[in-house]
Amino acid sequence: MNELTQTAEKKPLNVAVLAGGESTEADVSRRSAAEVHKALNAYGHNSSVIELDRHCAASLLKLQPEVVFPALHGSPGEDGTVQGLLEMLGLPYVGSGVRGSALAMDKAVAKSVFRSHNLPVSMDRIVSSNADLGSVIAQIEENFGSQVAIKPLSAGSALGVQLLPTGGDLYAALCDSLQFGDCLVEPFIAGKEITVGVLHTPQKLQAHPVIEIRTAADQWYDYENRYTPGQSEHIVPADLAPSVTAELQHIAVTAHVALGLRDLSRADFILDKDNNITLLEVNTLPGMTPTSLYPDGAAALGLDFDALIDLLVRTALTRSTI
Repeated sequence: MNELTQTAEKKPLNVAVLAGGESTEADVSRRSAAEVHKALNAYGHNSSVIELDRHCAASLLKLQPEVVFPALHGSPGEDGTVQGLLEMLGLPYVGSGVRGSALAMDKAVAKSVFRSHNLPVSMDRIVSSNADLGSVIAQIEENFGSQVAIKPLSAGSALGVQLLPTGGDLYAALCDSLQFGDCLVEPFIAGKEITVGVLHTPQKLQAHPVIEIRTAADQWYDYENRYTPGQSEHIVPADLAPSVTAELQHIAVTAHVALGLRDLSRADFILDKDNNITLLEVNTLPGMTPTSLYPDGAAALGLDFDALIDLLVRTALTRSTI
């Protein structure tokens, strides 16, 4: 019997699935939570969905779940805040702890960790919301040119990301992105959009097969293409040289370990035409919607969605009893 599916024979659990909140990604979170809730029920667990609001702690204390599954995206659900609350309540939960969540959520901090482990990341410049954009733009154009990518430091689902592959109005792009908070500006790199999930169980730490994300010509994997069925194609496994595949998987696992993550993560990359790899970021609570990438990678390992969710909650429970 596959070690990943042996846990299915154990007793059902009482699980709380956290959803929503006030993040800009709250709607995506609720979609992930609905899928997780459905999968838990399919495996015979007693699942309850709890909204991340000011009554959340009281609801959890009343329910007293054996495990919490934070199906949350963005702050405060993915940045260590909710994880700290669950630690204080003494509730086992799926995913990374306070420190790992916080490190991964801030793109600049995460990149500093990656650099210390000699992982391939691009140059960057942090731009704060109160910066003098005139002087900042001059420095960016001097260092990177006008072809750049602008990303909010602590947002996900591509929200607030502005890409200028051929240059353009950098001032307007920065203003749009800064609405989501301080930003990271990087040189724009043309290439394939690649992602690699990591599954971290008590038995093993392993990378998923590499996935290439394809969108329509002149488009990229933005919010609409992520969450609209049929708007993107996931090539699993990606058609790459074995050495490139192995290196992408190695980097994904190394980044996971470097950040001190656990249970699951997903590393995003750009692979240019010469097969040069650039690590973009690592997501500690990947989406679990019908169009999400992480479940596709797990399926390629032979782990269907229901079994994946069961494995994750049982891994969290095992950690709490060690």
